[in-house]
Amino acid sequence: MGTTSLRDGDGQVYDAKAILGAAHGYQHSALGPLPQSEFHGGLPTARKLRDLGFAVDEPTVARRNPVWSRDELILALDLYMRHRLAFPDDKHPEVVALSQFLNRLGAAMGTAGGKRFRNANGVAMKLQNFRRFDPTQEGKGLPGGGKGEEEVWAVFAHDAKRLRSAAEGIRATVLVLEDAPEQELEEEGEEAEEGRVLTRLHRTRERDRKIVERRKAKALRDHGSLHCEACGFDFAIRYGKRGNGFIECHHTKPVSTLLPGDKTKLEELVLLCANCHRIVHIRRPWMSIDELKLALQGKTGSAPNLRIKKT
Repeated sequence: MGTTSLRDGDGQVYDAKAILGAAHGYQHSALGPLPQSEFHGGLPTARKLRDLGFAVDEPTVARRNPVWSRDELILALDLYMRHRLAFPDDKHPEVVALSQFLNRLGAAMGTAGGKRFRNANGVAMKLQNFRRFDPTQEGKGLPGGGKGEEEVWAVFAHDAKRLRSAAEGIRATVLVLEDAPEQELEEEGEEAEEGRVLTRLHRTRERDRKIVERRKAKALRDHGSLHCEACGFDFAIRYGKRGNGFIECHHTKPVSTLLPGDKTKLEELVLLCANCHRIVHIRRPWMSIDELKLALQGKTGSAPNLRIKKT
C-alpha cells in the first residue's frame, strides 16, 4: 500500500502519519508527538483520521498492463521481421504506429489499460524480447518477456507468408470490430495459433446460420442424411426425431488467411459431431480433418466415415 495522505481545504497534501503523530502530541501533551516508529499507519491511520473528522485520500494502485495477447505478439513479430536488419527504437514511426494500433485493438477487445498501455517504449522492448530468439542477432536482445514470445516465434518466424497473412487479417478484423463491438462467443478449447481476433472470425463463420443451413442441405441432397464426416455419427439415428437436422460445421480454411468480408464457400465447411468438433479445437495447434481421421483410425482400428446403422 502507498502512503495515505491528508488534504487540507486549500488542496495541500500532507503525510497522514506525520499529521496523526502531531495530533497525538496535542491530545496528550505529557507524552508529546507520537513518532512514526510507534505505529504502522496504513488503513488504521486512515481510519483514525476519519474518526477525527479528516477527509483522507487513499492511494491509487497502479494498474498493471495485461500480458501481451497472441494477436499483439503476432503484430509485433511481423514488425520485427520486417526491420530485423535495422532495428527500430521507440521513436521509429512504425513502432509508434503499432503502439497506437495496439491501443485500438485493446479497446475493441476490452483489454486496454491506462496511459502506459502498449506505449511505444513497451513495443520497442517487446521487439527486443523477440530479438533474443533470433539466431542472426548473436545473442542480442532483452531477457524476460513471457512464454508467448517463444511460442509465437516457433510458429511464425520461419513462415513469413503465414505471419504476414495473419497480421493483415488481425488488422482488418480489428477495423470491423471497432464498428461492431465484440459479441460474447462461447469459448471452445484454445484459441488458434493466430490469436483471439482471427479465432473469433473463424467461429463467426462456423456459426453463420445461412451458410450452415446451405451446407446441411447439400449433405442431405448428396447423402440423404447428416452424419459426422470424421467418425460417421448420425444424431437422427442415435436420438431419433430429436436429433433430426442436428450437426455442427467446422470451417477448414486456414485461420491465417481469413479476412472480414470474404464469402465462405460450401466446400470450406465440414460437418462434424460435437465431440469431433471439440477435439479439433481443444488445444493448439488445431487438428486438420485428416489428422482427426487418423486419430480415429488409431483409436478404433477402423476407417472413418462409417455411418451408424439402424438395427
